[in-house]
Amino acid sequence: MIKVLWWDGQGLCLFAKRLEKGRFVWPATAGGAVALTPAQLAVLLEGIDWRTPLRIDRPRIAG
Repeated sequence: MIKVLWWDGQGLCLFAKRLEKGRFVWPATAGGAVALTPAQLAVLLEGIDWRTPLRIDRPRIAG
């Protein structure tokens, strides 16, 4: 389970998420705190292993 504290300017919000399968791949921490960009947080919450991302080729033209 991962828990995220987020300050929205008026108070703290607590978000929690549990994966049905697998584990979250957590970056190394310095001093117990982790600073993530919005993109990094999105990848983490999707359960994607950011150390070995897979490229997906999508068709450019359909039909």
